[in-house]
This record gives sequence, C-alpha cells and structure tokens, in this order.
Amino acid sequence: MHRNTDGPRHVPVLLHRADEILGPALHSDGAVYVDCTLGLGGHAEYFLRTYPNIRLVGLDRDTEALKLAGERLRPFEDRITLVHTRYDGIPGALEQAGLAPRGSVQAILMDLGVSSMQLDEADRGFAYSVDAPLDMRMDPSGGMTAADVLNTYSHGDLARVLKTYGDERFAGKIASEVLRRRQQKPFTTSAELVELLYAAIPAAARRTGGHPAKRTFQALRVEVNRELESLEAALPAALDALAPGGRIVVMSYQSLEDKVVKAEFAKRSASRTPLDLPVELPGMGPEFKILTRGAEKATEQEIEDNPRAAPVRMRAAERIAGEETT
Repeated sequence: MHRNTDGPRHVPVLLHRADEILGPALHSDGAVYVDCTLGLGGHAEYFLRTYPNIRLVGLDRDTEALKLAGERLRPFEDRITLVHTRYDGIPGALEQAGLAPRGSVQAILMDLGVSSMQLDEADRGFAYSVDAPLDMRMDPSGGMTAADVLNTYSHGDLARVLKTYGDERFAGKIASEVLRRRQQKPFTTSAELVELLYAAIPAAARRTGGHPAKRTFQALRVEVNRELESLEAALPAALDALAPGGRIVVMSYQSLEDKVVKAEFAKRSASRTPLDLPVELPGMGPEFKILTRGAEKATEQEIEDNPRAAPVRMRAAERIAGEETT
C-alpha cells in the first residue's frame, strides 16, 4: 500500500540546522553522506538534491521504511546504497557500499527514536492512542515483541525496564499489576496495557506529565529494539568512519540517548596527554571538536511546523585528527 510521505508529520527534524553543520563537509566530489536512520528519506532527499556530487549510504532496520525511502530516492539511484541493518551496522554497510569502515565518510546523520512512519502505522503498536497488537519492533521481521516482554519478564526485570528506560515513578506497582493480570490472560493489545496503566497510576499523578502511558510505551520500545545498546555500539563506529574534516550530527529524543551521545563526544574530544605535561604529546591530542554548545533544541517555529521536534536534543562534532598510529 502506498502511503503519503509528504504530510506535515514527515517534515524532517531540524533539517536546515543539520545542513548548516554537515554542509561544509559535503562540497567535494564523491563526498559520502551516511544516514544511519533513513526512515522515509526526508533528510536524505534534501542532501542529495542540495549536493549533487555526494553519495548516500542509507541504513534502516525497518524493511518497509527502506522500501518507501527507495521509492522516494529513485531519482538518485546511481548515487545511493540502501542497507537493511541497525545503525550499529555502520561498518558492514560501508563495506557493502564498497567503502572502508574507517576514515571514508564526510558526513553522518543519526536521527534517533521512533520514526513518523512507525507512529503512523496503527498495527505496529507504537502509539498508545490507538488500539493495536503490542508489537513495537522497528524491524518486524524478527525478535521479541512488547507483548513478549509483558508476558515473560520477571517482576524485577519489568520494573527495571520501566524505571530505567521510561523514568516511571510507579514502575514497581505497574509491574505487579502486569504479573497479576497476565496470570488471567496474556497481554496482546495496546488498549489492554493502557487500561492497566490508568488503573495502576494514581489519579493525582495522571493529571500531570502528559499521557500516563507515555513513559511505559517508551520504555517497552527501547527494550524491544535494544536502542541504547545499539547506540552505544553505533557511535564509536560512526566516529571511526569519519575522515578528517568529517562531521556528525546526532538527534536524540530522550535523556538516556542524549547522555550516551554526550559521553562519547566528550571522550573523543578530550586530550589523551597526561594532565601534568605542559605540551600535547604527538598523536595524543583530541580526535574531535564539538560543534554545538551543549544540546541544541528546536525553535518554537520548528516545533509549530513539526511537533515531533519538541523533545529533540542535537549534538554535533567534527573530526580534527586521524586515528593514532603505532
């Protein structure tokens, strides 16, 4: 089924700010732009049109997203390589495109979190506002579902997931209610979970902080898709892939993601020369410099144009030195 990919929900997040940061690295012939979270291809289409001499390597774990993005990007098919993989599969994707996994890329974009397409697909189970099977897999071709988590995890593991990935204050109480109800009937739909959450979360707490299901649905999605583990592996691989002068932009939508990005950028932009030495040792200087002051947020106008941009936190860095050689 063909889906409209041009509606207001599909406006690429922080598109022009991403261009301001990545553009200076994309002016050379054959420059390689890696979109680690291709989605519907909105960012990719913009960069391919704006920089007619670049190559795109586009990654996505969602086969349907790859299909739709491929249709959208067909006018550029001689300049693109699309790869079905999670974003921690960057080295393999570059090799599939005939590129070295280290030092061969000029620009990288990582737009994390659930895509507009996945939110729009009612039967994927990402949205708590629509009754659907409790799936939440970004790659629907395999792996455990959100229903599997609810129906098989111990009380302790379930409470940990809800607290760690959703910052849910009532994680223990919700986990207890899940275990009680699943003994009577396994969870299969999002409406069943939403009803439980309304019952388990006190009324006073439900009146603040948005929809009471928001935190639990986020936590389950992160667990099902191993999002933080993927990010922790993907960031070093992405930074290693950049050539000197290459730049990376990462857009996070939750604090845990942003903390991972902040820590990795800080590590790679720090000097490795011992603090008590007065001069920088050869090969021990910072590999990267940070291009943003803290985490940048969307403007009010951008949020009005695209409500999905409201929670975004953008960080960017540039490689200023090659890897240390021995």
